[in-house]
Amino acid sequence: MFSIGQMVYSKNGRDKGEAFIIVGIEGDYLLLADGKRRKLEKPKHKKMIHVQKVNKVDGDIKNKIENNMYLLDSDLRSSLKRFKEKVSE
Repeated sequence: MFSIGQMVYSKNGRDKGEAFIIVGIEGDYLLLADGKRRKLEKPKHKKMIHVQKVNKVDGDIKNKIENNMYLLDSDLRSSLKRFKEKVSE
């Protein structure tokens, strides 16, 4: 099962291999943003079967989204950067 704030990788499309954060769930679709090419104002709609789940959820981002707190694209970028640095170690 997917949750808001979870990191995923795209398996299909032009953005194949790119990392995203789930910022919303609508039925069979995930709303994905990375803060760079896909901003919070216009997240990418992608079917659940077209993403690779990662067992990493950013609790701070999840909390901000669920409580309708102020969230910036820079928050997403820094979270993804920390995640990528941790993976590359």
